Amino acid sequence: MSRVVHFELPSTDIKASRKFYETVLGWKFEKYPGPMDYWLISTGDPSAPGIDGGIDGGLGGAANDIKGTVNTVGVGDIDEVLKKVLANGGQIIMPRGEIPGVGLLAYVREPGGAVFGVIQPFPDGMM
Repeated sequence: MSRVVHFELPSTDIKASRKFYETVLGWKFEKYPGPMDYWLISTGDPSAPGIDGGIDGGLGGAANDIKGTVNTVGVGDIDEVLKKVLANGGQIIMPRGEIPGVGLLAYVREPGGAVFGVIQPFPDGMM
């Protein structure tokens, strides 16, 4: 089985989105190192139930015109999962790519239209 390990919110205005979530939900933000406009989100105490996420200003969701939250599922072998996606009527909408220091990530669409990410974390990655 694979579990949801991360969520991502696409945004066309990261500054406004950050202020909104900080004020409304008390979330904390930290800029992801690197050239992309991506912010990691801490949603609360790591010992409590729940997951953390990020806001994307163009890496995946916003660049692919995704307007809703994208949940990312951790997998052991991303290439095998992507083969299964295609064999079972799904689409790859963002090809596998590397997030330095984190893992290999792709976005897929299942036959009913829902979009989700799959990530194969690096053994010593940040996830």
